[in-house]
Amino acid sequence: MQENTPMRLTTQRQVILEELIKVTSHPTANEVYDMVRKRLPRIGLGTVYRNLELMSETGLILKLEVGGTQKRFDAVVKPHYHVRCIDCGKVSDVDMPVQQSINESAAKSTHYQILSHHIEFTGLCDYCTKAKHQTSVN
Repeated sequence: MQENTPMRLTTQRQVILEELIKVTSHPTANEVYDMVRKRLPRIGLGTVYRNLELMSETGLILKLEVGGTQKRFDAVVKPHYHVRCIDCGKVSDVDMPVQQSINESAAKSTHYQILSHHIEFTGLCDYCTKAKHQTSVN
């Protein structure tokens, strides 16, 4: 399917989208499968994978390929940044404006027409920071 092609929302795709909208955890395909199976017990893992890929190809959802981890999926399709915990792999949104000037700077220093950019911040989530602090205190 080409981008911007309207996608028919089958019952399966509708449930996948509804479940993805409910969370901000940027789940993996397996996690989406576990969520969807509660509503559609007979759905297969392969079906969830195929639908997530199709939905991301058409721009209905985002597919995040962050830092060598499993692909994650996001119902928020407007441009935004993410941060990944280097210990547990948790991915969260970064609440800051997208820096369009980066596209302009990159275009000036290359021979490319820059369409977009992807920035992934890395760090430690609250849980892992507290766990490291607990370990160092003991």
